[in-house]
Amino acid sequence: MEPVYCLPELRIGDLLARTCIVQGGMGIGVSLCGLAAAVANEGGIGVIATAGIGMDEPDIEIHPRNATLRALRREIGQARARTSGILGVNIMVALTNYEDVARTSMEEGIDIIFSGAGLPMNLPSYRPAGSRTKLVPIVSSGRAADILSRRWKERFDYLPDAFVVEGPLAGGHLGFKLEQIRDPGYALEQLIPDVLATTSDLEQKYQRPIPVIAGGGIYTGADILRFLRMGLSGVQMATRFVTTFECDASDAFKQEYIRAKESDLVIIQSPVGMPGRAIRNAFLDDVQHGLKKPYRCPFHCIITCDFKNSPYCIAHALISARRGEFAHGFIFAGANAWRATKVVSVKHVMDALQEEYRQASCSG
Repeated sequence: MEPVYCLPELRIGDLLARTCIVQGGMGIGVSLCGLAAAVANEGGIGVIATAGIGMDEPDIEIHPRNATLRALRREIGQARARTSGILGVNIMVALTNYEDVARTSMEEGIDIIFSGAGLPMNLPSYRPAGSRTKLVPIVSSGRAADILSRRWKERFDYLPDAFVVEGPLAGGHLGFKLEQIRDPGYALEQLIPDVLATTSDLEQKYQRPIPVIAGGGIYTGADILRFLRMGLSGVQMATRFVTTFECDASDAFKQEYIRAKESDLVIIQSPVGMPGRAIRNAFLDDVQHGLKKPYRCPFHCIITCDFKNSPYCIAHALISARRGEFAHGFIFAGANAWRATKVVSVKHVMDALQEEYRQASCSG
């Protein structure tokens, strides 16, 4: 009888996911309670992105803090009502309200905080006594993992519960310099060994497991197998979940993924001072040709945003695209977005990944 190869489980502390798949957080309303709960129900770890989470609230420009935290509590509550699976939030360190969002997420009992776009140096200090929330930094090097672990242990007597190592094929804002994105030396496969070496040293020193999860450009079950064979415990995937019925973006947003060709995926310089990967459209062409002018900043959402000189508001552009209003914005997307062909259910995606993984395993 032919052996059956199944996606392995993923353990983070006392949490055990049935599959090793973490759904990547996609901000400005793309991954909210709908997508997160659906992934969690299929045995993965569903993730609510907190960047721009209150943008649809009527008082966002008047009372941004209240609007954001109200929306965050609602999304976590609604996700929890739909699933008994594992739920996380993704919080960008660069958010101006980072501490508020982290504290509120833990108060709401979120299972995991994934945190990147900077090093979350003080994240454990926000964790209330008795909290069971796991803290998982997103890094791009072993050096970053080492610096963060030393800081957390010395100041808070806390070690990361896991790490996500994210490569330059991810969508959205990228933690790399422009010249590094296409440099083979910074490919995800090249970043992983140093992070694994760092976590191996920590595991030996403190006698506890610290799983490492890879993200950025992972799209198929064969990709999952390839990275697990490098010694990783799980994978983070975002792009493939965009074209699902449960994804919280508009259908028009999803159709842009299906329409996109590989040549449409471009690297832009974001107003927040980081490069990002997006789907080229007329809005971005106008920006490139200097047809957009500096825009007022209604949200003050990102610490590093050069809003006084930027030709557009990144938050406004992304929320417009999420609603399907592409004359006023654009879509972030991973390097494999062009591979999407139709909108399907999250269950269909998870079943397909399982079958792709099985076939890759059987073929050696």
